[in-house]
Amino acid sequence: MSSDAKHDYHLVDPSPWPAVGSVFAFAMFVGAVLWMHKGYDRFGVLSGTPYIFGIGLAGVLYTMASWWRDVIRESVEFGNHTPVVKLHLRYGMLLFIASEVMFFVAWFWAYFNAAIFHADVGVPTWPPAGIITLDPWHFPLLNTLILLTSGTTVTWAHHAIQTGDRKGAVQGLLLTVLLGLSFTCVQAWEYAHAPFTFGFNNLARAPFTDSAHMALASGAGNFDALYGSTFFMATGFHGMHVIIGTIFLIVCLFRAMAGQFTPTRHFGFEAAAWYWHFVDVVWLFLFACIYVWGVGPVVQG
Repeated sequence: MSSDAKHDYHLVDPSPWPAVGSVFAFAMFVGAVLWMHKGYDRFGVLSGTPYIFGIGLAGVLYTMASWWRDVIRESVEFGNHTPVVKLHLRYGMLLFIASEVMFFVAWFWAYFNAAIFHADVGVPTWPPAGIITLDPWHFPLLNTLILLTSGTTVTWAHHAIQTGDRKGAVQGLLLTVLLGLSFTCVQAWEYAHAPFTFGFNNLARAPFTDSAHMALASGAGNFDALYGSTFFMATGFHGMHVIIGTIFLIVCLFRAMAGQFTPTRHFGFEAAAWYWHFVDVVWLFLFACIYVWGVGPVVQG
């Protein structure tokens, strides 16, 4: 009697990574809370320190690398990804992206609830008085062009894989990774120079250079942190997804260089491409709704 399966369905070996990943993800988010509670005595010496967050993040990255390694081995070395398994992998990825859509719906809901019904929380205008918003036609527009271009290059890589063009696939993926890294760098610079913060101490960050803005700040009787929190949560989580998608594409780049993608076996790349296009679309909505529609007095210069 042979122990080989006589069906198209693949039963995965027992894996520790779901449990390990959950533990480290929990540690990462608890660490983030501790990190952001600087000056609070209730957490003792851990308040305001990034150590727990760093341990959790390192564990999550290790889990991602190990889990991807196992899945790649199942496909490339063991040949367990039959057509039925590939179909179910597609269903799983689609359901995952659907869950991500609802995740961002929550942040858009929070922003629109604050922007449209701002009077209900005691804010007479939106953006709140004293908030100097980012100019949407400066770095936000640049990042929009970067992501739209990256959508083109990842599609180029996909077409190259489908036609057996290994060199074109590598070139397209390399350009996409570089564009993803560029987006993250631009957003990091934007965050570092934003004229508002996550909390209530926004006026201290505002680089007022003219009398009109200074007068606006001095008369900010209804100043509120609502804008900063909704802005950074929505755009920040998108930035986190860009970083995750870039890591996903870096893995695909090394796999393409190793010749692991063929015209008939490249779902790993397709999943990364779907995720990247999802990130592109979310950014377009963020740019249109938060940066353009929600614009107020902007930083000059």
